[in-house]
Amino acid sequence: MTGVPASAAGGSAKAKGPVTSAGSVSGGASGASGGAKSARSGKLAAAAVDQASVWNIANLLTMLRLVLVPGFVALMLADGGYDPAWRSLAWAAFAIAMITDLFDGHLARAYNLVTDFGKIADPIADKAIMGAALICLSALGDLPWWVTIVILGRELGITLLRFIVIRYGVIPASRGGKVKTLTQGVAVGMYVLALTGWLATLRWWVMAAAVVLTVVTGLDYVRQAIVLRRQGIAERRAASEEADA
Repeated sequence: MTGVPASAAGGSAKAKGPVTSAGSVSGGASGASGGAKSARSGKLAAAAVDQASVWNIANLLTMLRLVLVPGFVALMLADGGYDPAWRSLAWAAFAIAMITDLFDGHLARAYNLVTDFGKIADPIADKAIMGAALICLSALGDLPWWVTIVILGRELGITLLRFIVIRYGVIPASRGGKVKTLTQGVAVGMYVLALTGWLATLRWWVMAAAVVLTVVTGLDYVRQAIVLRRQGIAERRAASEEADA
């Protein structure tokens, strides 16, 4: 009789075994499902944060600069484009645009507000306000067209070059480039104002310095792009050879 209970007990133990195993599998599946849901919710939350981060102070300043472009053109060309009062207002709009250009980049870097939108919109806003000012000045006969062509040709060319080599890396803004931007802003601002006398002569020299810096820094960016591309190709080749090995 002792064998029967023992057999029954063994059968009972075996019967409990699958139940425990199934419970374990069910718990693992539930955990995996919960983990997947958590991962998906985490991705959605990250995407929401990235989307919200577009509306930060740095990007708003960039948008303001874009909005100022048509306003600047309207003020610049008002009343034939030679009224000192309208030109002063146009200068104020241009000055605000240049100031926002200094602040938006600083804020983006200092407070980690760099976004893909900012990377694209910021250089577009810079070129738009500068291009509008140069074209208006040349159209009014205040600035030779060749100066406008050299400056805008360089700016558009370097922007295009940055996009071409972005697969290999980013060309950082150099100190010379920052000095060039400041000199261009001062020179164009002086031309926007209806200056006379020695100030009119001074602005010519400031613009000459801006043109020189424009060409020199442009050539330096071309050199950096060539080096970056060569390094990128070499790294990809080395990675491919390592993968094949």
